[in-house]
Amino acid sequence: MQRQATTSSGSDCDPRYANVDERKRKRMISNRESARRSRQRKQKQMEDLVNEVSQIQNENGQLRQSINVNSQRYAEMESANNVLRAQAMELTERLRSLNSVLQLVEDYSGLAVEIPEIPDPLLRPWQLPCPVQPIMASADMFEY
Repeated sequence: MQRQATTSSGSDCDPRYANVDERKRKRMISNRESARRSRQRKQKQMEDLVNEVSQIQNENGQLRQSINVNSQRYAEMESANNVLRAQAMELTERLRSLNSVLQLVEDYSGLAVEIPEIPDPLLRPWQLPCPVQPIMASADMFEY
């Protein structure tokens, strides 16, 4: 029993195991340090991902806002275009009425009256009898 008490720690007394214990202790310290660095890397990756998510969410918000603004503008333009189409149809009908009056004048007076053809603006809007004028654009019409 006495022998067991003197060798309770085993390697504390035996110089052969002192070197093994020292290597084991250094390996343990090295492993702890490696684990600490690994945790720091993972934490940095997580912070980077959180920042990236935040940035992407901000960009998405800006894109949604831009889409909403452009959708609103599109709806306004579509509405204005519909008004212009209706006005073009009305003016075309007025011209047809005037042409029929001119035709009556020509028929009853015997005078030759030039009656121009009126193209259908809804079927061929690019052939409307309009003078060619440049469309002026300004930078502020593209702001949002």
